Amino acid sequence: MSIFGSIKDAIFGKAKADAPLAPTVPVELSPVQPAAPAAPAPIEAVDVEKILDGLVAASGRPSNWRVSIVDLMTLLGLDSSLANRRELAHELGYTGDTNDTATMNIWLHKQVMQKLAANGGKVPASLQ
Repeated sequence: MSIFGSIKDAIFGKAKADAPLAPTVPVELSPVQPAAPAAPAPIEAVDVEKILDGLVAASGRPSNWRVSIVDLMTLLGLDSSLANRRELAHELGYTGDTNDTATMNIWLHKQVMQKLAANGGKVPASLQ
């Protein structure tokens, strides 16, 4: 799995785990009438900020995930090593110098937030 895929799954999977189950309603069918297909449930955007803030609260440790790719990855329980961040940069199409880690990290954070938003995440504009 890609590193971005791991980031997305860690956030979006947490949203699914926290979602309440839809109540089930018994339906009586007449023997002559076929059951109508169920309408697909509307897809609701995953509130990325809410989930990450919840993880920070649950961890009891401060996190600067809003600006730091290292803190974001660490908060999600992912390997935030330089090698992993370089791999993420390659995966997302970074063309800059990966030895300039400060610039790369800023770019990575912005790209990850934009990709989360493009994949169904509700991300505040200030983080994109």
